[in-house]
Amino acid sequence: VAEDFVRAWTSKDVDKALSLIADDAVCEAPNGKFEGKDGFRTFLEPFVGAMTAATVLDVLGDDTNAAAVYTTEVPFASNFRGMDYITVKNGKITRVISHFDLSPMIQAGGNPQH
Repeated sequence: VAEDFVRAWTSKDVDKALSLIADDAVCEAPNGKFEGKDGFRTFLEPFVGAMTAATVLDVLGDDTNAAAVYTTEVPFASNFRGMDYITVKNGKITRVISHFDLSPMIQAGGNPQH
């Protein structure tokens, strides 16, 4: 499930990614806490919309916990790296702890709160 989620959003398929999210899921990221599917959509859509390319470097874990490492190309940074720690229960993602460096976005004058 975790790998399907990461591969979906990195290929710009937000709807497929959201289909793997539990209704009460929580995403904790450097730019805030996002709750439920609507919160995940608020978190993912602006970033995925700006993304011009992405590469999943690896997804490591099992059926309940996984870590995903990826790079993206976005207008404010080339090779913008991130890592997500993903928790899965009953076949749906219940929690994502997303880690990435906000400084390239801030230096480019972007809104880190998107």
